Amino acid sequence: MNLSAPQGSEVVDLKERARSSRARIRTPHGDIVFSFFPDDAPHHVAAFLKLADAGFYDGLRFHRVEPGFVVQGGDPRGDGTGGPGYHLKAEFNARPHVRGTVAMARSSQPDSAGSQFYICLDDARFLDGQYTVFGQMTDGFEALDAIRRGDEMTSVRIEQA
Repeated sequence: MNLSAPQGSEVVDLKERARSSRARIRTPHGDIVFSFFPDDAPHHVAAFLKLADAGFYDGLRFHRVEPGFVVQGGDPRGDGTGGPGYHLKAEFNARPHVRGTVAMARSSQPDSAGSQFYICLDDARFLDGQYTVFGQMTDGFEALDAIRRGDEMTSVRIEQA
């Protein structure tokens, strides 16, 4: 799958759509649902919507699970090194890393995020201001807590909130 990062009017359109949308990640343990922060991270939100709409995340696995910290997925290689073929410029914001926060993973380079994202299992305020927070869970905490390394994201869909 060869996708490009959203640009120009595509970012504007996806950002507006995100205002009334939420993501639903289906897992073997139940659904994880989160809303978006399109004003705080417009390019990251737009990129996530575009990837989800294209089916990019369907069937990918959570490749990292750190109990009491985060679960991470979105890597097509499944080993923490893959991405969509592009990088996003960091959109660090004032949103805190609390239980259920959804943010983009990156390397040591701030502008290296792509498709990999993480969800906080607990508060992780030491990450504040260093990663792009683009969403917050609203439902499915039992499913989140049950995620284990290798569990599949059966599907990731964007739906009306």
